[in-house]
Amino acid sequence: MDLVLDILDQNFFTPYVYPATWPENDCYRQFISLFVVTNIGGVIMYLSLATFSFVFVFDRALMKHPLILEHQIYKEIIVTLKSIPFMSFPTVSLFLLEVRGYSQLYLPSNFSWPHLIRDIILSTTGFLVFTDALIYWIHRGLHHRSVYKYLHKVHHRWKVPTPFASHAFHPIDGFLQSLPYHLYPFIFPLNKVVYLVLFVFVNIWTVSIHDGDYRVPELLQPFVNGSAHHTDHHLLYNCNYGQYFTVWDRIGGSFRHPSAFQEKGPKFELKKTADKMG
Repeated sequence: MDLVLDILDQNFFTPYVYPATWPENDCYRQFISLFVVTNIGGVIMYLSLATFSFVFVFDRALMKHPLILEHQIYKEIIVTLKSIPFMSFPTVSLFLLEVRGYSQLYLPSNFSWPHLIRDIILSTTGFLVFTDALIYWIHRGLHHRSVYKYLHKVHHRWKVPTPFASHAFHPIDGFLQSLPYHLYPFIFPLNKVVYLVLFVFVNIWTVSIHDGDYRVPELLQPFVNGSAHHTDHHLLYNCNYGQYFTVWDRIGGSFRHPSAFQEKGPKFELKKTADKMG
């Protein structure tokens, strides 16, 4: 995140916002800047990605499903916008530690395409494997009856989610499920540019598993935890907790073959209803 902060300091914060006497490396200034960037950037990214998905990917026929709440999209957006500032406090604290050099984020001293490609392959693989495992157990833990109704139940208001439900969490729930992403660079070396790309990818993926587009190449269907899997999770609660892959659901005994792959589920229910009426 220091790459983003450096660019904003040079082009905006230092010349136009902060007094010249307040140094760029001051801890309090960095926290304030990161808090502003995280909140504004988070809202813009969420609304942009969710809107794009809703317009170009989401099957809007699902809005006629009986499990869709009245004014659901508005409610999903409001929950998200209320949660982001509270989620951002602990997130920004971790960003601050990164900026101040406590993580293992790095920039290669000499650029070369082979090294960059190697970094992308190794870092992306490690990041996905690590975060998928932790998120599975965090997510499953949030379904435990002792905490579910206080935290994760907010997200399960949306039994048939739209892309705008992707970030509609209780703040503590949202932060806990994002925590593995932030822990990774404190444990493993990670290229700073790759880190930013993965940060954007995570948000795209989060929207995509709520977009109602169940298409996955048949070869990958047994392995990739996509929208079809996550739709069943929203409907049934006790299955398909994984984020990217199905491996931990299979290990943990919570895997369920998606209804959509069996021509069942919300879309097919609507189609059958329309066929009967037609």
